[in-house]
Amino acid sequence: MREISHYQIRGVPGHVQRLDFDGRLVDYWSPPRPTHLLIAHDGQNVFDPRTATRRHTWRMAQNAIKVFEEFGLVPPAIIGVFHSSNKSNPMGRVKDLTPQGAFLSGVKPMIESQLALTDLKGDFYQSQIAEQIVPKILERINVSIPFANTAMIGSSMGGLATLNALGLRKEFFSTALAFSPHWVIGGEPLVDHLLQDLPNPGRHKVWMSRGDRKLDATYKNDQDYADSRMRELGWRSDYNSKIYRNHGHNERAWAKQVDDAFRFWLSD
Repeated sequence: MREISHYQIRGVPGHVQRLDFDGRLVDYWSPPRPTHLLIAHDGQNVFDPRTATRRHTWRMAQNAIKVFEEFGLVPPAIIGVFHSSNKSNPMGRVKDLTPQGAFLSGVKPMIESQLALTDLKGDFYQSQIAEQIVPKILERINVSIPFANTAMIGSSMGGLATLNALGLRKEFFSTALAFSPHWVIGGEPLVDHLLQDLPNPGRHKVWMSRGDRKLDATYKNDQDYADSRMRELGWRSDYNSKIYRNHGHNERAWAKQVDDAFRFWLSD
């Protein structure tokens, strides 16, 4: 791990730190003595408009500060893990975020891809987050944050990666916040695989949401199926599924939705 740079963002005290973990970039921000932790996929889009898609971020820190203040809480430490796509590795994001185990166990891809199953790096990506990135950053800011106060967040392929992570490491974090999960790469078999691997209801919470425009509109059938499967699996008040009218598939839309997800995370 080495520090690359730091920068400020409007409306947020202190600095965002940018680190390099063996070629994996990570941005993180923390207030003094945080009691909660948020781990975010697609770290390019979390804080910095210079790296964000179409220069629109989730305004993750600004939104967290606002909502946590409503609950009388110190804002969370936020870790944004970059995907590995670049000019020489254009499919890096897909390799990182695809639920590798689902497709290796027999779920058939429903979208043509130039990738072979052996190209997928999802398991390594998840282990790097849980075993290297998060422990090192918590050590760096000198805090220990319990599983019950830790959430993971992601959108599209990052939504799938968030659900996959909860199935893989049930004691790593308690709340999964999945926006616009990109079910269409595997359809109902992918839904079944990811949801049957989730922990039993009781100690965890799961949020899913989607818009109703453009790409998000194509998720309707698979998300309806996911909602029914979650009910069958016994999830009730610890599961929330929400549709945002006139919202599409982009960071600007997710930034408007994230406050609701944070309130769900913090509510009893």
